[in-house]
Amino acid sequence: MKSFHLHLVSDATGETLSSVARACLVLFEGHHAVQHLWWLVRTPGQASRVIEGIEANPGIVLFTIVDPAVRNLLEDACRRLMVPCIPVLDPVLFALSNYLNAPFHALPGRQHEMDAEYFRRIDAMHFTLAHDDGQLIEDFDEADVILVGVSRTSKTPTAMYLANRGLKAANYPLVPGVPLPQEILDAKKPLIVGLTKDPRSLTDIRRNRLAFLNQDTESDYADYEKVREEVNQARKLYTRYNWPVIDVTRRSIEEASAAILQLYIRRNGSGGRD
Repeated sequence: MKSFHLHLVSDATGETLSSVARACLVLFEGHHAVQHLWWLVRTPGQASRVIEGIEANPGIVLFTIVDPAVRNLLEDACRRLMVPCIPVLDPVLFALSNYLNAPFHALPGRQHEMDAEYFRRIDAMHFTLAHDDGQLIEDFDEADVILVGVSRTSKTPTAMYLANRGLKAANYPLVPGVPLPQEILDAKKPLIVGLTKDPRSLTDIRRNRLAFLNQDTESDYADYEKVREEVNQARKLYTRYNWPVIDVTRRSIEEASAAILQLYIRRNGSGGRD
């Protein structure tokens, strides 16, 4: 494993840089990035401390800084140290500026202002936490999305990811022999999505879960034939009510959530939820 230093420098929280770096680094097998995180860098003094850190551990610099004075300090230092210095937002900003024939406003951290969008996401998080695993089912019609699925089909983490994108996401666990609540069948506002998983994979996950909890791994909960029947019954339920189905067997939480977001946008005819 080859190691290298990677400096992430932001005038805000660094969320954008972290996402870009994470998405790129997974494509380079056999290489490990020693990350140096420099957030809320907005003054020349703060930039000087960053430069000292780069001098001590030379490596690639990715940054999102819009203040010209701070940015010039960083770029001049990187040229002197002969290390790559990449403004990750520049290509998008300049393309948008040219296309819209309009300037962009260089205010540090503007993309993370606590505006109505921020509070909408917080509200979605609170709703999703309160309506996890079938709780407060009488409020399910207030949700944007309801996730339905058998145990261990990633309902909770997927719901939390959707909440972070601003969707109020409730989830309900399907249990063999227990009928679906009328509150879900009567719900008109939410998009209802069925989650499914390959029975063999699901059986392995459940057995590992039981072993972790020091419980009997030979129970019906982790019996392959029982699990296969459980998954089949769930799929029949989804078909009966014409609910879209997302197979999470080979999908990450992010990928499953992206597919659900696309379904939500198509259903509502708007990209209003980020």
